Amino acid sequence: MKIGIVGLGLIGGSLAKAYKRAQKQVLGFDKNHLTTELAIMAKAIDQELTNERLKICNVIFLAISPNQAVKWMEEHGKELSSDTIVIDCCGTKRRVCEAGVRLSAKYGFLYVGGHPMAGLQYGGFKNSRETLFDGALFALVPSDPNDLSTLQKAKEIILLAGFSKVTYTTAENHDKIIAFTSQMAHVVSNAFIKSETAREEGTKISAGSYRDFTRVAYLDAGMWTELFLENKDYLKKEIDCLCRELEKYSKALEENDSEELQKLLEEGKERKMEVDHRCD
Repeated sequence: MKIGIVGLGLIGGSLAKAYKRAQKQVLGFDKNHLTTELAIMAKAIDQELTNERLKICNVIFLAISPNQAVKWMEEHGKELSSDTIVIDCCGTKRRVCEAGVRLSAKYGFLYVGGHPMAGLQYGGFKNSRETLFDGALFALVPSDPNDLSTLQKAKEIILLAGFSKVTYTTAENHDKIIAFTSQMAHVVSNAFIKSETAREEGTKISAGSYRDFTRVAYLDAGMWTELFLENKDYLKKEIDCLCRELEKYSKALEENDSEELQKLLEEGKERKMEVDHRCD
């Protein structure tokens, strides 16, 4: 089995190392040629993924941004085999999946939208690791839900990288959920750390909650800007909802309303218990 990976940052580099651990042949490419050379030296990939080698890959993971993934399929779709499965690893799905379905029909390759649900606050190949996806979830967005053969092949390949489960969803549903579960966490953490208290006093008195809450404030601003704007309808809805809720807490504090404040806290606790119970 030959695995192709476009983009050798945290996600692509970790995929490469995971498939090498699984003793698969891995071909990789990064727009920074030095990164590609380092990946070869580190034995994370066997060869560079050149245009001439695209046809020999059983699967090609696009571990790049949505805009880059669309551009890559536009430029290289005609060079792919009809048996090659292209799986993007983008954090938003609607635009890239629309393009993937259209371009795969035009050029004849197989396409499935994807999102590996794992990561770190630090990016780049130097932070990639073969164990990043161990026990993690991989979300797939089928271009054709009736193409069970392609979906089964994609699932088998994905599980080889250490993922414990593959789940299936639509691009619309994925982006709606990810606005809340991932993008909101990055926005809130990034805004939270701008407090003057953080600047003046740092972390002199803090515990695990502070470290956990601010971990994802350290982000790739360019990448997350693209993802946020791609998903701005759902993300803005979540931000507006949070702002309305925070206003209630602020008002209760301003009015010294202990009854209302306790009510709000109990509501949040009950919602957390409800959500956890549904997920069990």
